[in-house]
Parts: sequence; structure tokens; C-alpha cells
Amino acid sequence: MPEPLQSLDTMTDDTLFQGSLHCRQCRDGYRFSVDAVLAAHFCTPKPSARVLDLGCGCGVIGMILAHRYPRLTVCGLELQEQLAALALENSVENGFADRFSVLRGDVRDLTALLSPESFDLVVCNPPYRKLDSGRINLDNQAARARHELTATVDDFVRAGAFCVKNRGRVVFVYPAVRCNPLLTALQRNRLTLKRLQPVYSYPGTASARLVLVEAVKNGGEQCEILAPFYIYERRYGEYTPAMRQFYQ
Repeated sequence: MPEPLQSLDTMTDDTLFQGSLHCRQCRDGYRFSVDAVLAAHFCTPKPSARVLDLGCGCGVIGMILAHRYPRLTVCGLELQEQLAALALENSVENGFADRFSVLRGDVRDLTALLSPESFDLVVCNPPYRKLDSGRINLDNQAARARHELTATVDDFVRAGAFCVKNRGRVVFVYPAVRCNPLLTALQRNRLTLKRLQPVYSYPGTASARLVLVEAVKNGGEQCEILAPFYIYERRYGEYTPAMRQFYQ
């Protein structure tokens, strides 16, 4: 059985889509960010697709997809026991229990949990930082979500390639400065880049902050580089209309 969730005073209840979607998460542990929201909206699944969210955290990506596509089914895979329990709780509380399941397990050992090529779409917001980069968060839950303590980007890409169907799609959100390791891992696992969108904090920024990447298993050569996406209207400003729409 999962460990008991933390007491209510250590949790927050956040909303999306003007309050129609509720997401409970730890106040001081791992919390979803704009990156997860971007990844969820970058996905373009077929209405009745079967989707796998690798490292699902509190389940926010899967819940956004389940909310936007009423016939879609989602499986969330999460290593951390408390986060897996939290994702399941969020699924039930939002009425998705019949089409959003949660598995606790390691992306490095999927063969014991999932069948090969069993999903139409795999989406992933993996840990961004290598072990030797940046300060590791003192909270173990947040540290595992942000640093490659238990799995690398190669592990997540390999897992995605194992689970997605032939000609199925995988979507990743990842730091722009680490784009090369991601693209190399995709190519190594027969996942052909199809769409790439650079994400900037605000107009006028010199460098992209993130990349949103979609690849197809055994896909053809054609690739689309999309226009830049801006999160904020200006430095220290409000969200852009496009970003606000993702929450509304």
C-alpha cells in the first residue's frame, strides 16, 4: 500500500481551467510548473488514444489531457510512492478514475510493468539537471524530480521508445541548453524528430528556456520547426494570452 499522504496543512489545492480541474500537491515538496502545462498542450493525441505519462508526479499532465479529451485513457508511471498515491488521488477527485490509472515503478525496468508498443502517445517531463549541476534540493521528493538521481534522459527516452507503438508519438519538454543529449537519445532509439518548438521566457530574450519536442517511432525525415512560444509578455510581467489560454 502507498504511504499515507501528508496532512492537509502540508498540501495545496490548485486549479486549472477556471476551477474545473483541481490538483492537490505538496506545499514544500515537488510541485508542477509551467513546463508540465506546456507539455500537455503540445500533445495532439487522437480522441481515443492511449497515453503514458512517464514520471507523472502529481498527475497534472494526465489530468489536463483527460480533461481536454473525454475519450482518452491515461496511465501515469511514477517512481516515488507518495507522488504516485497523490496522482491517483487527483485522478479520483477529478472523476477520471475509470480512464486514468497510476503505476508505481521505475522507467529503467518497464518490461516488468508494461507491454511493449502498448501506447499511442508517450509524454514526459523528465528531471532536467545532471547530478553535477546546480544545488540539489534538500527536499528528497523535489530533488528526485529535478535532478537525475534515479534516471537519466537516456533512460526516459529508452522507456518511451519501448512503450510507444510503431508510428506512435513521444513528447518531451526539456531545457534548451540540453537539447543535444535529448535529440541524440531520440535518434538512438529510432524516434524521429517531427516537431520542435523553442519556448522563451518573454520577447527579446536572447536564448530559449525550453524546447518542446515531438518525435515519431520509425518516422520519416520531414521535420517542422515551430515559431517561438513566449510565456510572459515582458520580464516580471503577466502571462501572454497564449499562455493564459492554457490555464483557462
